Amino acid sequence: MQRHAAIIRLRPEREAEYRELHAAVWPDVLAALGRAHIGNYSIFLRDGQLFSYLEYTGDDYAADTAAIAADPATRAWWLLTDPCQQPVDGAAEGEWWAPLEEVFHLD
Repeated sequence: MQRHAAIIRLRPEREAEYRELHAAVWPDVLAALGRAHIGNYSIFLRDGQLFSYLEYTGDDYAADTAAIAADPATRAWWLLTDPCQQPVDGAAEGEWWAPLEEVFHLD
């Protein structure tokens, strides 16, 4: 199992919309995550920054995340959620959610 974490900014004027969307995530989007071997997925908010954490149990993270990106329901979902977000300072060119480096884990 791999742990992945990332951050992005939440546009303050879109916080209520973002919360509402995530109070009722579409079943097809959840199914796409499951098919990609992603579980224990959480998004946290603090001081205008969203922090995501997920656990990956597959064996090809790049291929599984590419399958998520190709999923029609997920793409439609992102059309709603992406306008609520903006990359953090220091994100690489073209990077949306900026990955975080794990520096400690208690097993």
